[in-house]
Amino acid sequence: QVQLVESGGGLVQPGGSLRLSCAASGIIFSINSMGWYRQAPGKERELVATITRDGATNYADPVKGRFTISRENAKNTVYLQMNSLKPEDAAVYYCKVINMIGGTYWGKGTLVTVSS
Repeated sequence: QVQLVESGGGLVQPGGSLRLSCAASGIIFSINSMGWYRQAPGKERELVATITRDGATNYADPVKGRFTISRENAKNTVYLQMNSLKPEDAAVYYCKVINMIGGTYWGKGTLVTVSS
């Protein structure tokens, strides 16, 4: 059974930092791409950052220079270090994993609230 377990969300003040984690298990075939997406109330889900198995990264413009995505292949885990958080970063953050044959899996999401 496939499981993507996200953690690390919470309440943080503007300018603060959070680190999200997503551990994947039960996925048949090796994992290719891992990534983070977010969805704010009333908005569509959007890309935050992705990372390939080889470590190539891609970031959405609003988070460039503030967020860093990384992964540990041996642990099937992806991280998102979020610094200099802004109120507009508040959203539910979802982990997405794609395996080598294109199977796509989503986590249930973790809530990030940025407020003073």
